[in-house]
Amino acid sequence: MATGASGGQPSVLSTLPKDLPLDFLKTITDQFSPERILGTGAFGTVYMGIAPDGQKIAVKKLAENTPIARDKVFTNEVQNIMALQLHHENVVKLVGYCHEAQKKVVQNNGRYIVADIVESLLCYEYLPQGNLQKNLFEVSCVMDWDTRFRIIKGICQGLAFLHSINIAHMDLKPENILLDDKMTPKIADFGLSRLFGQEQTRMRTQNVVGSYGYIAPEYLYRGEISTKSDIYSLGLLILETTTVEKNCSNNEPSATQFIKSVHDNWTDEHIVSQWPHLDGDRFQQIKVCIKIGLECVEIDRQKRPSIEEIVDRLNGLWSTGS
Repeated sequence: MATGASGGQPSVLSTLPKDLPLDFLKTITDQFSPERILGTGAFGTVYMGIAPDGQKIAVKKLAENTPIARDKVFTNEVQNIMALQLHHENVVKLVGYCHEAQKKVVQNNGRYIVADIVESLLCYEYLPQGNLQKNLFEVSCVMDWDTRFRIIKGICQGLAFLHSINIAHMDLKPENILLDDKMTPKIADFGLSRLFGQEQTRMRTQNVVGSYGYIAPEYLYRGEISTKSDIYSLGLLILETTTVEKNCSNNEPSATQFIKSVHDNWTDEHIVSQWPHLDGDRFQQIKVCIKIGLECVEIDRQKRPSIEEIVDRLNGLWSTGS
């Protein structure tokens, strides 16, 4: 294994993701068995893979009919995650990938022909607690506030890292935040991510794709992409995680009604009624998180705080175990 100049630590090159053979990924997922499915989304199906040494990994098999071209999704995920160069604890780790053609017999205009079918797969570290969506809204026991506050801080730290190297994620939502066995959050799913040039701060697109209830209005209506688009989605994530109320906005652009509900209802009195035994520090944390969340979802993107400002404000609050 190559080592750095100091001779002790592995170099970046030695820790980059590996190109894995398709047959190997078929074997470790039991031929993509339905029993191994961890989740399914717009970009494909995720399976649990168990390597020969017993290590578990998550294997995402990209679907053919993704919202954007499958090759583009694959390139986005591999290149943008590899652009991170060094692993950040709040960004999911890509451990391997596969882009391989295999000959298959397929039907074409009523005839059977042999064609090269390309399979695209991405392999990530396996995170046993699943996604934030499940942990917030699909389990009977509500996470305590200290855990939720650490998750909010971790998401913000991961996003600060992405923005510092000019990557806009463009699909932040609870389903794309994964949790390890210590409930450390990791930003996942870079299929829609954009890598900006060094002097570039925004771009335009005609092809607006993403999760309808989390898309920033300037992206939805004008195709404008910037890191402030992520801040809008982050604001919704912070509000959901703080209030444990779901943004049910799949048929409503940019979560307008959810934002209005939080703004109108989450007063000091309401916070106390929800958690009557909160101490002063935690009460202040909840108040500040709601305030930050509402600032993030300003329609005018210039009024939204930067991720650096958000992290500084959160770090200024007392936090158990931080």
